[in-house]
Amino acid sequence: MSLIPYALSRTALFSLDAETAHEVTIDTLARLQNTPAQCLWAQKRVDDPVTVAGLRFPNRIGLAAGLDKNGRAIDGFGAMGFGFVEVGTVTPKAQPGNPKPRMFRLPSAEALINRMGFNNDGLDAFVANVQRSRSFRKKGGILGLNIGKNAVTPIENAVDDYLIALAGVYPHADYVTVNISSPNTKNLRSLQSDEALDALLGALTARQRELMAQHQRRVPLFLKIAPDLDEAQIAVIAATLQKHHLDGVIATNTTLSREAVKGLRHAEETGGLSGRPVQEASNKVIRALRSHLGPNFPIIGAGGVMSGADACAKLAAGADLVQVYTGLIYRGPALVPEAAQAMAAQA
Repeated sequence: MSLIPYALSRTALFSLDAETAHEVTIDTLARLQNTPAQCLWAQKRVDDPVTVAGLRFPNRIGLAAGLDKNGRAIDGFGAMGFGFVEVGTVTPKAQPGNPKPRMFRLPSAEALINRMGFNNDGLDAFVANVQRSRSFRKKGGILGLNIGKNAVTPIENAVDDYLIALAGVYPHADYVTVNISSPNTKNLRSLQSDEALDALLGALTARQRELMAQHQRRVPLFLKIAPDLDEAQIAVIAATLQKHHLDGVIATNTTLSREAVKGLRHAEETGGLSGRPVQEASNKVIRALRSHLGPNFPIIGAGGVMSGADACAKLAAGADLVQVYTGLIYRGPALVPEAAQAMAAQA
């Protein structure tokens, strides 16, 4: 159990604007990880091992990509009790992202809206940070690296960016996630359409085979998709995943819908909505994917996990593993063992 109640930290952090609070948190975790001060937020990891996509996860709860875009605080987040941590999204070249302000809290809805736009320090800095992490993986934690395309790269050349990023992160990842579902990079979600997705996954899995031969290890490849998909679109994505023998899917990213937050301050800000309002949309996509993909295809559920019960609902919908992001901001590190224990009891 962490030494400082999160309620105190949250009050201080919520007195800052959302992005400043985010930066302060990452800076603090990066600076104090692997020091005695880590006990301020550390949590005992729940032991609930499960094998998914050929990887042995210490438990079923993970950190979603987006919180630690540059992989600076892998060990710091890992100390909260996560079985797996996913960092990124990283793009081949550094980019500033969209203009500020670009992150907004909607506290009464336990939600965030962000339009960050893949702001990151680029592939070389990202890999250097990943290589500096040590304690989380040494203790059996699984590390996912999330890749995307640069904003200036035309959508018709997007595959090139993904191939560069895949080759760069492959030697350092336990699994790699291909992010084509952020709403904050122009036209990115068009890669979820049937022909574009078929071409992208074909190129990526071919490169995956080459990298497997080069590095003598197979690194699973996951695809992260949006919650704003209809049944026909989900069916096409599922068929394409199976056609290219992808290793798994993450459902879901943030939503463009504002139905659940109408009338709230910041509700009309452009960007992706995360937190409690996306919970059921995410679960709906998970259920549809499971029905199309069958019982054995790996699914990681993400979106609106604010409690252990919410994590279990993801499992009930068909997920094998669960990720949190916004829930961690509202609930703090205690959410991690709570979710892990609840899923261990249900599984």
